[in-house]
Amino acid sequence: MTLSTQFLTMLSMIGMGSLFGVMFDTYQRFLNRPKRKMWIVFLNDLLFWIIQALLIFYTLYTVNNGELRFYIFIALICGFAAYQSLLKGIYQSLLEMVIDTIISISRFMKKTFHLLVYKPVRGLIHLVMAIILVLGRGLKTLVNFALKVLFFILKVFLIPLQKILLILWKLLPKGLKKTVEKLYNRAAGNFKKIRNYISKLIDRWKKKKE
Repeated sequence: MTLSTQFLTMLSMIGMGSLFGVMFDTYQRFLNRPKRKMWIVFLNDLLFWIIQALLIFYTLYTVNNGELRFYIFIALICGFAAYQSLLKGIYQSLLEMVIDTIISISRFMKKTFHLLVYKPVRGLIHLVMAIILVLGRGLKTLVNFALKVLFFILKVFLIPLQKILLILWKLLPKGLKKTVEKLYNRAAGNFKKIRNYISKLIDRWKKKKE
């Protein structure tokens, strides 16, 4: 391994040590250990350490083809210690500021959506429902009024018409009355037969369907 490669490896491992400190603080901030179950914390910790090991090994493989030296571990510790002493407070403050900013933006977006989209749409739906309800009631009232008028007209015209027909029926000769009665009875009988035949067909169709 050349001197330049060793120097680059040292710098890379110091950087990875500092990056590990950043990622560890970020992980701790979002994990919220006291409110998590033990098995969830264990799985998250295991996954975190595996990812960190893979990142460090990938970086080491990229720099010096994955050759392990004792000074690599010292460089990692030095990078982590440098982060803890120099950058931890700054990074944590910056992280909290970013989190607060994202929360504020999300709350603003939520309020904006609620005021500009949710409330107008809800109000429009209520208005449409109210209009439909009013129109339905109005249509019902109009239909009831039309039926009352129709019944009144039928009563006005049917009662005199019925009396006129009764008078005409009484004036008809007996022979014509008998002929009309026979035709009426015959038509009623035929209608009854047709109705019975249709009922039988319906019953047969229901039995076949069952």
